[in-house]
Amino acid sequence: MSTQKSLAVLADIHGNTLALEAVLADAGKRGLTRFANLGDTFYGPLDPAGTWNTLKNMKIPTVLGNQDRILIEGGPDLETLPAFLSTRNGIGFGGMAWLETLPVTFVLDEDILLCHGTPESDTTYLLEDISTGLPGLKSCDEIIGDLMPTAQNCTLVLTGHSHHAGLVNCRDITIVNPGSVGLPAYNDDDPPHIMASGSPHARYAILTFGPTGWDAEFIEVEYDWKQASNMARKNGREDWADWLLTGMA
Repeated sequence: MSTQKSLAVLADIHGNTLALEAVLADAGKRGLTRFANLGDTFYGPLDPAGTWNTLKNMKIPTVLGNQDRILIEGGPDLETLPAFLSTRNGIGFGGMAWLETLPVTFVLDEDILLCHGTPESDTTYLLEDISTGLPGLKSCDEIIGDLMPTAQNCTLVLTGHSHHAGLVNCRDITIVNPGSVGLPAYNDDDPPHIMASGSPHARYAILTFGPTGWDAEFIEVEYDWKQASNMARKNGREDWADWLLTGMA
């Protein structure tokens, strides 16, 4: 059973170095020294090089996200996209080599499972049902079905991908999504749906094991989101600029 000190959980940084540095500074003020990263670390029209420079010496347990994976896989359609090319070029050989070492899932302290989406799919939301176009909570049966058998010996599962912070207790497992460090809202078309945190703050979560089990504190951090928005706009992504500035999609 995990009884170690608190764990700061990051997800979906998406190359937003300004947000990442603000989150790390906030965690430092709280005395946090243990971190986990749930993937989608670099991809986006912001500052992948700065994000890599910030993270490369921190040795944070990290899993591969879906947009990390596509950086590795490439392909003709992707290699014409400015964000794809600038992200690959920004993190360079060192960043790409690091991505290629990352696992799809990782078990920390013997009972904490890290994954980006579900253990079997980095593009499937673990907690959210998006059939209505907005996030709704899946049933525990659905969630446990997506977790097993990978999580059968785990008391805590940490998941990202949706950018939507949340906590669910299903059977004897606590499942937590910390929200997104670097992108507070977005929309997607497969199927059509919207994810929106409602404010531009950078988000992460602090997990602590106590007498009653796992406790999660969801943290919202102020940073210069106007600068991040301007960066996205300068790089040709008006949609990202609006999402970063408002937290709405």
